[in-house]
Amino acid sequence: MATNKFLELQEFSDADLEGELDQLEVQYQKLRFDHAIKGLDNPLVLREMRRDISRLKTEMRRREVAGMSAEELAKRSKIRFRRSSKGKSN
Repeated sequence: MATNKFLELQEFSDADLEGELDQLEVQYQKLRFDHAIKGLDNPLVLREMRRDISRLKTEMRRREVAGMSAEELAKRSKIRFRRSSKGKSN
């Protein structure tokens, strides 16, 4: 089941995603610094922010893969196969 945040991200444009990612990363760094110096009232905010950053990056990558040509997807599949344990010889 998709979360509301994920559904909202699908409506963003590529430029909006990049801007939001930059903004969240800066905000995350400030929160980490504040937490290290004086502590936060609710340190779980850091976890939620990390997850939001991951959601943004995942949506950006999903769009990148969706825009790939058939040749690029085939090459990607070969690379993924080589990296997997099935592609390694023992």
